[in-house]
Amino acid sequence: MDWLYLFLAGVLEVVWSLGLKYTEGFTRPLPSVITGAAIVASMLLLGKAARTIPIGTAYAVWVGVGVVGAAIGGVLLFDEGMSAGRAFFLALLVAAIVGLKLTASA
Repeated sequence: MDWLYLFLAGVLEVVWSLGLKYTEGFTRPLPSVITGAAIVASMLLLGKAARTIPIGTAYAVWVGVGVVGAAIGGVLLFDEGMSAGRAFFLALLVAAIVGLKLTASA
């Protein structure tokens, strides 16, 4: 169950990182509240997952899910580019996340 919490924490990291663009420097109330709530929820779930998953693994997976999701979200929502090199290194990050899960003791 803690791996599910960790994955959801990573998804919420994607929400808040992409939400930062919509807050326009926290000048727009609704996007700011949604972004703030996603930050808090993401941290709570990360903390819950880290009860049984080693913190180094939990943090790396949390950040990795957030990075991959934010990069893909940036392409889909903000017309950011996706070069072959960027896609390759994001794929390596996904492989690292899977590897951490497969080799974790929790």
